[in-house]
Order: sequence, then structure tokens, then C-alpha cells
Amino acid sequence: MIKEILGDKSLKAKERNEKLASLLLEEKISADEILKYTSGLKKDADKATCIEAVEYATQQKPGLATAKTLDFVSQTLTEKAPRIKWESARVIGNIAHLFPSKMEKPVANLLENTAHPGTVVRWSAAFALSRIYLMKTKYNADLEKVFRSVIESDEKNSIKKIYITALKKK
Repeated sequence: MIKEILGDKSLKAKERNEKLASLLLEEKISADEILKYTSGLKKDADKATCIEAVEYATQQKPGLATAKTLDFVSQTLTEKAPRIKWESARVIGNIAHLFPSKMEKPVANLLENTAHPGTVVRWSAAFALSRIYLMKTKYNADLEKVFRSVIESDEKNSIKKIYITALKKK
């Protein structure tokens, strides 16, 4: 089913994403199934489309994610393709509250992405890190230092605003 959707050239990228997300939301496939399929893909665009579908679905129903989902997207934060990084970060932002004791790897990899040259990658890392920060985990003291440093150094106000908002909600 996933292969057919990704291979359907009559569908635009957004339509592929919507079809995959619908399958997830209707629980016809699981997030873990789609991500397992994703791990065998060679094209970064197809990988990113699959992760984006999981992001969209977990935005509406975070409970679709499992610990395996978290492990997968934590690892894909280290991929080279920016779109894979930002979609993975957004999934983490959607589901972190379900796995408060499993934040070590996601936090470490998200912190790496705070210095990425791509604005969307940095914005997505900020989104996920601010969600983790608001959970009041053992990482908060370190995250607060990073947030303050990024607020001072990042040129994008949209990214600074995410960190400032999180610090205010503390």
C-alpha cells in the first residue's frame, strides 16, 4: 500500500502525504509500519514524505506513536537531508510527552540541529526542544542555557520567539 502510494506519479507530493496520513489516522497502517518501510527507501524525498505523514498524523493523534517511532525519528535527526531532519523533529515535538523518560537521544540530536545552517531545521529543533522543556525534564537546566545562547546568536526572530515563549511558560 505504501509502495503504491509513493510510486503513483499521478499524485503530487502533498497528495501522497495526505493519503499516507489518512491511512495512519484511520489506523489501516501503523506509524511503525510506515517508518519500517521508510528505512529501506533510497530516495530522501520519499523518506521525508513518509516521516511527514507520521508528523501530520501524530499532530492529531499523538498516541499513534510508539517507543519505536520515537527511536526511529530520533535517529533520522542525524540524516543529511534537511527535510528528513525537520520532519523528524516535528514528530518528536508531537510525541515527546508520551515518552518523558526516553528523551536522551532525541535531545542530543535536536541540540546538534540548533546550529544547522537551514532555518527550517533550526525552527523544527526549537519546536521540539521547547515541547521537551515544557515537560520539565532533567534536561531543563541545560536546555535553558542553550535557549538563552540561541536567543543571543540566531538571526531569525521566528526561532528566537519559540525559545523565548518556552522560557516564559516555565
